[in-house]
Amino acid sequence: MNRTLPAFTAIRVVLNTAHRMVYPFLAMFARGLGVDLTSMSLALTARSLVGTIGPFTASVADSRGCKFGMSLGLGMFTFGTALVVFWPTFLGLAAAICLSTLGKYIFDPALQAYLSDRIKYEQRGQAIAVTEFGWSLAFVLGVPLMGFLIARLGWLAPFPLLALLGALIFMGILLMLPRDEKPRGDGKSLWVNFRLVLINAPALAGLAVGLFASTANEVVNLIFGVWLEDSFGLKIAALGAASAIIGLSELCGESLVAAFVDKLGKPRAVAIGLVGNSLAAMVLPIVGHSIPGALTGLFFFYISFEFTMVSSIPLMTELVPAARATFMSFNVAAFSLGRALGDLIAPRLYLADFWVVVAGALVFNLLALTALRYIPKHVVDNMTAEGERDT
Repeated sequence: MNRTLPAFTAIRVVLNTAHRMVYPFLAMFARGLGVDLTSMSLALTARSLVGTIGPFTASVADSRGCKFGMSLGLGMFTFGTALVVFWPTFLGLAAAICLSTLGKYIFDPALQAYLSDRIKYEQRGQAIAVTEFGWSLAFVLGVPLMGFLIARLGWLAPFPLLALLGALIFMGILLMLPRDEKPRGDGKSLWVNFRLVLINAPALAGLAVGLFASTANEVVNLIFGVWLEDSFGLKIAALGAASAIIGLSELCGESLVAAFVDKLGKPRAVAIGLVGNSLAAMVLPIVGHSIPGALTGLFFFYISFEFTMVSSIPLMTELVPAARATFMSFNVAAFSLGRALGDLIAPRLYLADFWVVVAGALVFNLLALTALRYIPKHVVDNMTAEGERDT
């Protein structure tokens, strides 16, 4: 694990760079393709829907093995990023971002299941948090590199590099990881794995935590740029600073999880994150009378959210160990649905006032805390003990 964790983190930097670069360079992609932003938004809508079909594809890691699942995800990512190189049109780009995102949504649950099979629950939080650095580092390192390439070589420039990196990683996974042992699902069908998730009350409660917490985050995430522009009239400067703040806060949140989640206990860490996120949301309108105050408030809002979500991942890995990759892909789908719900209601809340946006975030965080109460500590302890006996 000491050798493979940094490698897995680097792989996730590549996958997440492809995922995260779309938003800051959306206008550049649109101009390069000769389409408007409305058309590009349709491509992003299609990409968001990919998250909801993730459980149907990521389940292969339970039926065929984690190495197979990671290889399938990387193969799809590589094919998607290469596709637009040979088909540089709007449809080509839309297909590329959908396929590469689906590849990421297959790879991530398979990786989390692979690590969970090899690391004890009591130490798993730190290991998973290390791989989650791939999310923030993509924004800190990967996205600026893609911007450098776009500025000098045009909108298409990132995709050949991403496709090449995807192919090299695919070959590395095939050569370096051991062969899949007997899958934990013993060849169970997709629907059997689905049933293991859907009849498990603590698992459903875990999905509700992710859905409500991501909704709480998204109602602020979607509006903060508009709020900064309306408040200060400095859209470019404010949003540029806000992007740097978000990347730094995510990195700090992941570092805090790596340091403390296993010591605090996963459910307690998630609860602390939700309470901290609620407090940060309440402070935003109070400190947001100046750009430094607003950006400071956003820093604490995002660091608490990242702490919450990364702390929840090791907890989720233990709720359905017999169909771990399937459940983790359900968890991704719950996050996606939460973001979609937040995107739907946030503009309507903002029509009233930014305080109403904050109130909406508080309500969804309280729902997440309520759902967390339905994951009793003894359930996780019992599952861990059963897994150790099976091992």
